[in-house]
Amino acid sequence: MSVAPAHGTGGETELNKWAVLGIVAAGVFMATLDTSVVNISLPSIARHFGRPFSAAVEWVVIAYLVVIASLLLTIGRLSDLIGRRRIWASGLAVFTLGSALCGAAPSLALLIACRALQGVGGAMIMAISPAMLIAAFPASERGRAIGLNAVFVALGVSAGPTLGGLITEHLSWRWIFYVNLPVGAGGLIATMRVLPKSNARPGGRFDPAGAALLGVGLAGLTGALSIGGERGWSSRLVLAAFAAAALAFTAFAVVERRTAHPLFDFSLFKNRVFASATASLVLSFVAMFMVAFMMPFYLEELRGFPPARSGAFLTPLPLTLAVVAPLAGTLADRVGTRGLAFAGLAACSLSLFLIGTLDARSSGAGIVGRMALAGLGQGLFQTPNNSALMGAAPRAQQGLASGLLATGRVVGQSLSVALAGAIWVGTGGARAGRALLSATPAAAAPLQHAFASSFRATLWVSAAIAAVGAFVSLTRGREVSSRS
Repeated sequence: MSVAPAHGTGGETELNKWAVLGIVAAGVFMATLDTSVVNISLPSIARHFGRPFSAAVEWVVIAYLVVIASLLLTIGRLSDLIGRRRIWASGLAVFTLGSALCGAAPSLALLIACRALQGVGGAMIMAISPAMLIAAFPASERGRAIGLNAVFVALGVSAGPTLGGLITEHLSWRWIFYVNLPVGAGGLIATMRVLPKSNARPGGRFDPAGAALLGVGLAGLTGALSIGGERGWSSRLVLAAFAAAALAFTAFAVVERRTAHPLFDFSLFKNRVFASATASLVLSFVAMFMVAFMMPFYLEELRGFPPARSGAFLTPLPLTLAVVAPLAGTLADRVGTRGLAFAGLAACSLSLFLIGTLDARSSGAGIVGRMALAGLGQGLFQTPNNSALMGAAPRAQQGLASGLLATGRVVGQSLSVALAGAIWVGTGGARAGRALLSATPAAAAPLQHAFASSFRATLWVSAAIAAVGAFVSLTRGREVSSRS
């Protein structure tokens, strides 16, 4: 889909790309916000339905993430075949409908089902947003467009806990879903008025068998990683989910090599830029999402800070990322992506190492500085790396590449939580943190030491993963855009 007519004037093209930017900003912010805004409302949801805060309630979050992860690649490929406008408009409609149904859900089971429906719409939005921006902006501004998309994602994720807390405290948990309705409706109207109709691309067919197998594989993997820490990695449900994922991925690889129109073109990974960018993308999210997972434990259990103050200490990371990402994208358009991606992940690795040295006596300035360095590193890495990934994919597969980018983010975050949780529990940090909440001053010192040692081990593992990702980003060859 081309959102800017080739024969349009420069002013028309400029106006069009900013209109598309506004539409994408609203959709991406809304979809990413709902990956984090619900978490803080789970205790209220549990109390409303008279249920204990358990794994059943957590499926309000897990159902949304699993559905998104299972559909991103399929939707990205489908957008290459039938056009992005149809997918985007359908995604906004389904997400808005799902939000309304979530807000009105009369039972926990129906709320979880409606969250799954909302996840279908979220997948449609998240899978193609980078491709839509790249289509709207000229090739010379690809990094800038990707940087702006990174800003929307960062703002959506970071605003979730604060916004969710305010809404739940002053209105009710139902309004964390109802607030999406005017945004979704406005975005849908703007989409129908601004984006031109897109036609099906000749020469391609959809692969339903491949889509089903890939969906089962990603759903099984993401689901197992999401519930493994709660249920135990040796539980039958977790092992069954891993087994289903392994079988589905194996069958997917076999089917894709035999079909004339595969869902995923594995030959893309023969391109060193594409392969390197994809690998470093996943490694970056495995490493950096540990900050979001671990820092609340440090701030609230070791330091005893209230949630509002803890949230303030986390804010410098997304704010710095939001400032740096578009600047890094603009710079990548001029000097290339490899050096910036390496420098970004190297800064991430250093920040993770330094975060791991935090203890019960660390200053507030020291915490803020480490968070800002982490945001700087992510901003320097994400935009150039994502620009390289999208630029290495042919024009006819931009939707697929966009879906892969979003899938890498979700799977990387799931792997991060699973790995961090395993280290955190295995080294005694979780036990020490719980004990600190009710410990006497005399008993606190050894518990603080045990907590800090476990916290350091977890963050230093993530620092090592980021360092590997930095060197992987150097393995890409010379960048040659294949969009044409």
